[in-house]
Amino acid sequence: MNLLLRILLSALAVVVLAKILPGVGVDTYWTAVLVAVVLSLLNFIVKPILIIFTLPVTILTLGLFLLIINAIIILLADYLVPGFAVDGIWWALLFSLLLSILQSILFSLLKDN
Repeated sequence: MNLLLRILLSALAVVVLAKILPGVGVDTYWTAVLVAVVLSLLNFIVKPILIIFTLPVTILTLGLFLLIINAIIILLADYLVPGFAVDGIWWALLFSLLLSILQSILFSLLKDN
């Protein structure tokens, strides 16, 4: 149940950010749910592999390269999900930063006291 709520809150965050950012577009709410699912799968499967391959660069940049990896994950989701569009790496970077902030705010509502 908690996973379903997290997916729906992520989809809500995707829709809100697509309305705010002009470089990001989502066609329907179902597309936003699909984007949330694809992003969670990419973060679970692809992101650790990218982190291992880019470990020297990540160490040299003191972890700032992880922002670029997040943007690459967003662009990969753009490629995989029809109806989800990101105009470039800078929009993907801004989208990933704002998505992380918004998700942390929304997920804090799910925490048990």
